[in-house]
Amino acid sequence: MKIVPGTKEELVEILQYRHQILLSAREDKKPGKFKDKNNKAGDTSFVDMELVTGTLYKSFDYYQALTHPFAKAAYIMFVISEVHPFLDGNGRIARVMMNAELSTATQTKIIIPTVYREDYLGGLRRLTRNQDPSVYIRMLNRAQGFSNTLLGEDMVAMEAILQQSNALKESNEGVLKIIN
Repeated sequence: MKIVPGTKEELVEILQYRHQILLSAREDKKPGKFKDKNNKAGDTSFVDMELVTGTLYKSFDYYQALTHPFAKAAYIMFVISEVHPFLDGNGRIARVMMNAELSTATQTKIIIPTVYREDYLGGLRRLTRNQDPSVYIRMLNRAQGFSNTLLGEDMVAMEAILQQSNALKESNEGVLKIIN
């Protein structure tokens, strides 16, 4: 989790390697292989399958210009979400890549609680459709603040904290509570 790309080729290699591990149990989703057909979600069409590598390469130029770890993390997560380079697991791999940036800088990784899913998707949509990053950045900032409170000694303690904070509820079932 502390490996981040130093070149555009490394970006693609790391992305494919992590996706291979993430989806290794789902051979039908072609783990580690870029999409071989175009994908969309609702009204949103993602980058054409023929343009995935070139788009990731070009995005690396902008990524490399960023210096703040949070900015790099937010950017790489958005790029992967926007390009949607795989048939499945794009959101998960985008968050993995984001958290690698934060881990490298010894910053708190960002967990997106279930109750916060609509805010997360809404922030991404607003940036995509309206070129307005403010909601997206606020959402990630808030999620990182929540993630910073998750200090459990073991899995049972961590699950108790997540339950108390409503983090595992659906967005219409509760409000995220920060527990200290």
